[in-house]
Amino acid sequence: MSTATDNAINKFRARAAEEGLLDVAYTSADSPFGPLLLASTKLGLVRVGLPNQDADELLADLAGRVSPRVLEAPAQLDEVRRELDLYFAGKLDHFDLPLDWSLSHGFRQRVLRAIDRIPYGQTRSYTEMARKAGNERAVRAAGSACGSNPIPLVVPCHRVLRSGGALGGYGGGLPMKQGLLELEGVLDEKSSS
Repeated sequence: MSTATDNAINKFRARAAEEGLLDVAYTSADSPFGPLLLASTKLGLVRVGLPNQDADELLADLAGRVSPRVLEAPAQLDEVRRELDLYFAGKLDHFDLPLDWSLSHGFRQRVLRAIDRIPYGQTRSYTEMARKAGNERAVRAAGSACGSNPIPLVVPCHRVLRSGGALGGYGGGLPMKQGLLELEGVLDEKSSS
């Protein structure tokens, strides 16, 4: 695109945001695992799409569940990208971002809020997460909440393991989960190979 076109698009984005016409801002970000889709609302970060997820499907889901006023607005997610870059560089152990929890409800949201409190470099079991969410017998539902986490990485569902320490599942795939746990020092590369 030409500079004039880029300027016009940027002015459009800024004006849409100023006039309250932008309900969901999104952009992409690089990660060691591949491109991420990031989306936020006025309340905060609402979606982190992982490299193996279809960005167009995620945006369509946001348009249907949050608002059809979805617009690519990278500047609105600068802080999210900055914190993710620091995290992947091993220089950030806690995200300090406002979160929009509107894509999760009830027990699932309670599980995700409990996961959000797991400290960097530590893990918990699905059973512990079910207990923290108010129903220790709902272990499978806790696993399902992890699997449907709309804000992975920032809400660190990769820190939830099976009882006994097995990795369990992960929306970004087990190699990504393993890589994140290695980054945080939970697993070393030799023991996880």
